[in-house]
Amino acid sequence: MSAASRAPQRSNRAFQYSAGAPQRSTRAPRAFRVRRRAALAAGAAAAALLLSACGSGATSGGGGDTNFVTGSDGISTVAEGERDAAPDLSGKTLEGERLDVADYRGKVVVLNVWGSWCNPCRAEAKYFAKVSEEYADRGVQFVGINTRDTSTGAALAFEKDFGITYPSLYDPTGKLMLRFEKGTLNPQAIPSTLILDRDGKIAARTLSPLSEERLLKMLEPVVAEK
Repeated sequence: MSAASRAPQRSNRAFQYSAGAPQRSTRAPRAFRVRRRAALAAGAAAAALLLSACGSGATSGGGGDTNFVTGSDGISTVAEGERDAAPDLSGKTLEGERLDVADYRGKVVVLNVWGSWCNPCRAEAKYFAKVSEEYADRGVQFVGINTRDTSTGAALAFEKDFGITYPSLYDPTGKLMLRFEKGTLNPQAIPSTLILDRDGKIAARTLSPLSEERLLKMLEPVVAEK
């Protein structure tokens, strides 16, 4: 090989390794990659929730080891002794006060996931306001989970319009809903309603807006349990 043909090669090497400087890796640090994967996973879960937001609802039947059965009315139920405990559901209410659903242990709890922007939520709100007052002296506590409202103002106006007096946790990004384990009676749509028994376990769920009759159909069997 002639000296002339070797010159460009030497020139390229000199460009790559000039002054003995080490090459820099273009690969991101491992900690960054781990954080990025976690963020993508959380984003995917939140996106899945948003896809089901504020629809007419969906149904899913029991199968495998899920233990729940879904009726033709879209209400899923689990027999006593086979129920899963609700996750930690605590945080600030719309009014800025601290609330922990676990503090209501010993009562039947009605959890309603809603947003002020959601028309089906508006359609069912008057029934929740009515039944929450009628069952207050029967050991029943209603708790809302307000989500995807970017501020509390619209949500508080919603409660005032419909006469809702029970508290709602403020969960604008849906983090509380993502705490429910996959395969349990978890909220998968907006609105969703869950009934927790007196031991804090999930007894029933629906993924569609409720009339007063359907709300009572979910609630009364759990209230009747001893």
